[in-house]
Amino acid sequence: MSAIPGDIDADAGPPMTVPLRHFVVALAFLVAGVAVGLAGGRRGHLAQVHLLLAGWVCLTIMGAMTQFVPVWSGVALHSRRLAALQLPLAAAGFAGLAAGFLLGVPAVLPVAGVVAVAGVWTFAYNVGRTLARAPWDVTTRHFAAALAWFLAVTAAGLVLALDHATGVLASVGVPRVRLSTAHATAAVFGAVLTTVVGALAQLVPMFTQTDATRLDRWLRRFERVGYHAGVALLAGGRLAGAAPVARVGGLLVAASLAAVAVGLAGRLRRAPVERSPMLTRYAVAAVALLCWAPLAALAWLRDPLAYGALFGHPATGALLLVGGVGFVVVGTLYHVVPFIVWVHRYSDRLGFESVPMVEDLYDGRVAAADGVALSLAGLLALAGEAGVGPDGVGLAAGAAALCGAVLVAANLVGVLLAHSADSLPAVLGGRVAADLFDR
Repeated sequence: MSAIPGDIDADAGPPMTVPLRHFVVALAFLVAGVAVGLAGGRRGHLAQVHLLLAGWVCLTIMGAMTQFVPVWSGVALHSRRLAALQLPLAAAGFAGLAAGFLLGVPAVLPVAGVVAVAGVWTFAYNVGRTLARAPWDVTTRHFAAALAWFLAVTAAGLVLALDHATGVLASVGVPRVRLSTAHATAAVFGAVLTTVVGALAQLVPMFTQTDATRLDRWLRRFERVGYHAGVALLAGGRLAGAAPVARVGGLLVAASLAAVAVGLAGRLRRAPVERSPMLTRYAVAAVALLCWAPLAALAWLRDPLAYGALFGHPATGALLLVGGVGFVVVGTLYHVVPFIVWVHRYSDRLGFESVPMVEDLYDGRVAAADGVALSLAGLLALAGEAGVGPDGVGLAAGAAALCGAVLVAANLVGVLLAHSADSLPAVLGGRVAADLFDR
């Protein structure tokens, strides 16, 4: 049996339906976000951003942290009821924000923002209380920092939602562009990528079965200090309009993510295990971050406050968001979803009867196809950003991304349909009441 850690404590986590429900709903946001971007064009940009970054990525993070913080640490989740409550609140809030932007109804935004804040803060409180009792290591440090960023991001987002509806920022003399760029910086580099880096620190050694080298330890020490300081300086500098502060922060962020990518690439190169969809997608992320980092550093050195340089060099946003974030999330889902199902369906049968491996629960051919489609989408998007593609390259990128997103969702939902002890309707709705009142 490959890639099955022997020291997990599945009983410390929430009921299986809680994280799986997060992942299924998040996959629906993924497909919807790509579809809105393909059909809505620039008009649907803010809706697409919230569907993908908030709906898909953040709901996936919420489900994964809720499951694996207690499982990794062996500390029982603080509250299973709160874990079941956080998803409907956050999902409804994120969907409302996307609908308000897409339909041009700003009055919806503050209401949806309050609901989203309630869901995300419930998650942060629940996981934060659990982390407080967990052993302190590199992953838990990153997760604790990410939770703080989740609180900051949603608070800033609520203010921006109020501003869209009432113009409150103009009345107090605060430029919206400063708060919006700080909000986006804190969301991507603070909440999302801090979680990604922390998760990679735990998952990559486990699934590559490699030991840390002297270089790995040096890179980790640099990232552990440089990245957190860099994100704070970059976001704070943009909020204050202080270019020198943001410049220092941007350089630290770019250097720290490059260090993460070098360490990730080295472990993948030394790994004695067979390649899986998870590790293959991590390899794509390593290459993307290594290409993104020097160009981002150059752009931020010139003008870290420019809106076009929000996520680094204007021509390399796809490297960070598709390669550095998207491929890590998809790759992790390709292990997490089958792993949770395997633990609850097959782990107690191991040694008594023939059971499938984690990798047998999904279709490897579909996984290869969605990897090709999403890689093509990223390359086409990169060409469009760089202005070197033909007319219609953006439409082709969207079509390839939609194809890849549908294949990912179908393959992972298929794991539940074929192997889960609970039916898909039970996971999505039938078990909600039971999970809310499960002690």
